[in-house]
Amino acid sequence: MADSLLRLRQVGLKVRILPLVVPAPLNEIDSGVPLSAKLQSLHMTQEVKTDVLVIGSGIGGLYFAIHMADHAKVTIITKKESSTSNTNWAQGGIAATIDKNDSPEFHISDTLDAGAGLCNKEMVSILVNEGPTHIRRLMELGVEFTTNPDHSLDLGKEGGHSRSRIVHAKDLTGREVETALLARIDAHPNITLLEHHYALELITEHHLDIKTNDITCYGAYVLDTLNHKPKKILAKVTMVASGGLGHVYLHTTNPDIATGDGVAMAYRAGAMIADMEFIQFHPTSLYHPKAKSFLISEAVRGFGGILRLKDGEAFMHKYDKRENLAPRDIVARAIDSEMKKTGEECVFLDVTHIDPDKVKEHFPHIHETCLSYGIDMTREMIPVVPAAHYSCGGIMTDSRGRSTINRLYACGETSCTGVHGANRLASNSLLEALVFAWRASLDIKERLHSIHHEFEFPDWDDSGTSSLEEWILVAHNKRETQEIMNDYVGIVRSDLRLDRAWRRIEFLKEETEAYYKKTKITPQIIELRNIIKVASLIIQSAIKRRESRGLHYTTDFPNKDDKYYLRDTVLRSF
Repeated sequence: MADSLLRLRQVGLKVRILPLVVPAPLNEIDSGVPLSAKLQSLHMTQEVKTDVLVIGSGIGGLYFAIHMADHAKVTIITKKESSTSNTNWAQGGIAATIDKNDSPEFHISDTLDAGAGLCNKEMVSILVNEGPTHIRRLMELGVEFTTNPDHSLDLGKEGGHSRSRIVHAKDLTGREVETALLARIDAHPNITLLEHHYALELITEHHLDIKTNDITCYGAYVLDTLNHKPKKILAKVTMVASGGLGHVYLHTTNPDIATGDGVAMAYRAGAMIADMEFIQFHPTSLYHPKAKSFLISEAVRGFGGILRLKDGEAFMHKYDKRENLAPRDIVARAIDSEMKKTGEECVFLDVTHIDPDKVKEHFPHIHETCLSYGIDMTREMIPVVPAAHYSCGGIMTDSRGRSTINRLYACGETSCTGVHGANRLASNSLLEALVFAWRASLDIKERLHSIHHEFEFPDWDDSGTSSLEEWILVAHNKRETQEIMNDYVGIVRSDLRLDRAWRRIEFLKEETEAYYKKTKITPQIIELRNIIKVASLIIQSAIKRRESRGLHYTTDFPNKDDKYYLRDTVLRSF
């Protein structure tokens, strides 16, 4: 552990090592791993040995795998199909200082401003200065971004950005990037991609009943859901790139796979988890009874869209001088405030004053999707509401993607590099995944030759468990958790709401753990445990931050407090 902390200090994370460390209750420690019930050396679990294990198939995991594959054998596991990820749903684009009227200093300033004082400045500088290189690498890998008639990149502008710097592929940037990366993955002989494989637990000394604070990761136990069999994947290095946690909340823009698995597993294994209170709510998800998780990109407001009430009144001028181009936390709170004042269930985003042909050209996917729900955005206002969208917190990492567990790395939304601070600047997320996935690959290449498969680990064993077929219990607990988080740990919080949320989540956790220990492993129970664990981490972090900053707003402490809270909130299971 000391070595891990030293590495973090060496890369400029001094502030990040003096946080609010919240010790877990005694009954929490190791509770995620019932060794006696689940693990025995029965030689029944298929064992796979690989150099590098990647958990997740979003932009971070795929980009990392591509850069590792010429130097190592890489195994990627993903919960569903390979293209099911938050990346694939990303509409807006990737922020990068490419235009001659832009500069790294402007981008850094915008990022720091959005982050409300908590951004790690060194990490932001790395992000911004190395970003343009990775845009070019994506193009070399086959990504086709939208260009102007002169073949220059068409750069959009989004909320919080002072310049046009959003590289995009119309309004389906994530899908374009994912498609190109997957094509490279499929063509590389050193990469094995296993679909329908759920990560159960990270393998550490704990599974050998060795007690240590200097923890090392040796791979993961995995469930093959097509064959209903567990696997033991032993790896010299493990990269967690499992994406977001939007489905901890009832309303989210995320795909169904976003259940916070990486954060939950890493916490149970003993990794430091940082800044979980900062949950970004996208201001404008489509409000329609049949529209599941569809967001209206930030780029629509950047293109001139105006937020209005039902009667057509614009309202953002009352909240921020940047009006419709204010950062997401400000816009989301403004919408929430207006909805509570008026009693309406949504507000509206208006682009009817813009040339219809230009709207269709720039936002073909959004236009077609809205039409499928009977909304012509060129003629009528789009009904929108805020929805859980992105987590600024996650597995705490340094500038090379290293977590506080040896040989465990993280990148993308499941990590916390410090670049987002208390609020992520629009379109910085894909950029972060690219930059730090690449930096992690550099670090691993330097040291992989000296790492060996050192131990034999027990197989996964479900003897003593049964298929209770009580799926209504799992579904009910999941729904209840999501409703609790939506109602009490949303855009606006209070001590009363957080205390109520904590007590109810603790009860659900105890009930679910008891059910887990006597039930055969299924994807549903895995995700429920992870959702409840992540909900608990969010609530703990929010309770500890007794101020309002960025995405964390509480009515009991409505102002920032730099004296006591200009630091990260860090949680660990021991």
